[in-house]
Amino acid sequence: MKFHDFLNVSGLPSPGARTTPAGWQVLPLEGLFEIVYEDSRGAWSTRLLDARELKLGPGRTLLGGIDRRHGLYRGLRADRIRRLVEPETGTRLETGILDWLLARARAQRRRRKPAAPPQAPARQAA
Repeated sequence: MKFHDFLNVSGLPSPGARTTPAGWQVLPLEGLFEIVYEDSRGAWSTRLLDARELKLGPGRTLLGGIDRRHGLYRGLRADRIRRLVEPETGTRLETGILDWLLARARAQRRRRKPAAPPQAPARQAA
């Protein structure tokens, strides 16, 4: 028996494939946001986040992206975002933040979907 006989590679995801834990849905989201965030200790901070995704899970929603100040990926709980400002448009939200993020992610997903290719006219028998 060889060592590789014990290795089951057929069940592994392909390189570059994204996996999400059971019960989570990931919506791609693009945008630059200035966020006032309250951490678990109650301390408030301002972050500039280059958003990448909105993760919807059981009991919580996370806004994921790159924190411009630290250059690291951050997952911020949507229920702890106290203010969201989109510098590009000047949109400023203090309530309804999660609803706005969901609507924006869905609108971006609709824009990304390619239109169905035009179908060739059906040939008629001669």
